[in-house]
Amino acid sequence: MALIKSISGIRGTIGGAVGEGLTPIDVVKYAAAFGTWVLNKTQNNTIVIGRDARLSGDMVSRLVAATLQGLGIHVIDLGLSTTPTVEMAVPAKQAGGGIILTASHNPKQWNALKLLNDKGEFISDEDGKTVLALGDSEAFDFAPVTKLGQYSVDDTFLQQHIDAILQLPLVDKEAIKARNFRVVVDAVNSTGGFAVPMLLEALGVETIEKLYCEPTGDFAHNPEPLPENLRDIARILEKGSFDLGIVVDPDVDRLALVNEDGTMFGEEYTLVAVSDYVLQQNGGGNTVSNLSSTRALRDVTEKHGGSYAAAAVGEVNVVNKMKETNAVIGGEGNGGIIYPELHYGRDSLVGIALFLSHLAKTGLTMTRLRASYPNYFISKNKIELTPEINTDEVLVQMQQRYAKQPVNTIDGVKIEFDKEWVHLRKSNTEPIIRIYAESDSNATADHLAKKIIEDIKEIINH
Repeated sequence: MALIKSISGIRGTIGGAVGEGLTPIDVVKYAAAFGTWVLNKTQNNTIVIGRDARLSGDMVSRLVAATLQGLGIHVIDLGLSTTPTVEMAVPAKQAGGGIILTASHNPKQWNALKLLNDKGEFISDEDGKTVLALGDSEAFDFAPVTKLGQYSVDDTFLQQHIDAILQLPLVDKEAIKARNFRVVVDAVNSTGGFAVPMLLEALGVETIEKLYCEPTGDFAHNPEPLPENLRDIARILEKGSFDLGIVVDPDVDRLALVNEDGTMFGEEYTLVAVSDYVLQQNGGGNTVSNLSSTRALRDVTEKHGGSYAAAAVGEVNVVNKMKETNAVIGGEGNGGIIYPELHYGRDSLVGIALFLSHLAKTGLTMTRLRASYPNYFISKNKIELTPEINTDEVLVQMQQRYAKQPVNTIDGVKIEFDKEWVHLRKSNTEPIIRIYAESDSNATADHLAKKIIEDIKEIINH
């Protein structure tokens, strides 16, 4: 069993020994650490919590709420919710922070505490280290009995989130309603099962086929929205009775789309299509994605006269780069849409509303829209290393080997070749180097990745 403590939160498998899985003891310890950090940093004694539908969610949520109350913190519990809904609730409730109880796309035996600052954004690297150090030192000071925190439930916030989306100028409810879309939704039996249909109904979509939309937390397939996990929704669409499929992960911050013929729109292209629409409507603007995302976003941005910038992998890094470059849209190639006009967080719900507005206004089918974008293919590989190999040294030597090419080293090593690229980065959790390569065909992307893997092996065996 596993417990992974990182700057973005604490996640692990439920059960097992303390410190080896995510046990109740670990949950209490790190909830207390985060609560202590919020009190020290903001002097604000309110924290918003919410969870996805996974099986352990209720237990973990009650542990977290009671621990925070023990510190004298008032807890506002959104109950079954989505990650972007909790992110929006934190500043709306003027809270000092937020905790989302979700292990995102991890399987059902996992859960996690994802930590938000008072802006409803993921805490920084530095703040994450402080929280981990507090947890490890157990330097908590619990409140006396007369000063325990209060606990309240607010199950109205998802509606407020949807209302805020409907009020965005670029969300065209009339155009969506007029197209009379027929939509299939796969929400992997988590909170997207009620959040996505609620949004679609509010947008005027009347034909909604629900697949795995019961929020039981018993995930019907691997919850990561990759093509190999989406065969059931693809089979429904192949029959030709629907216009598109919408797939979200358990906490609704990743959005994958399926074409009317059952083929995949491509998770990388969710952000490309939404960005194209936003830039078109705004008359241009800047965009950001992470280093491992498709070049198609850069092509689309430059077509509209804007500038594209790449950030290190991780939502907090993308958000920081978006603020720095005043980007109007950004996100990650895994289907994560960040639209600052609503909030700085990956949000499938706003992604759906913007995408349907775009599809409605173009009058195109999904396959025709997808064909209008530059076609790139990403080959994802990894090379396993023995613990004694210095991965940092390997990356430095790769950088030197390709010094004549444009190289970016903000997160591993990214080497650009005309319209192709390779990104090498070491995993934080296991002794591997991930190797992503992109080109205009699968074969050339694979070939490029293989060439880089051979280079790495040569360096290791030298």
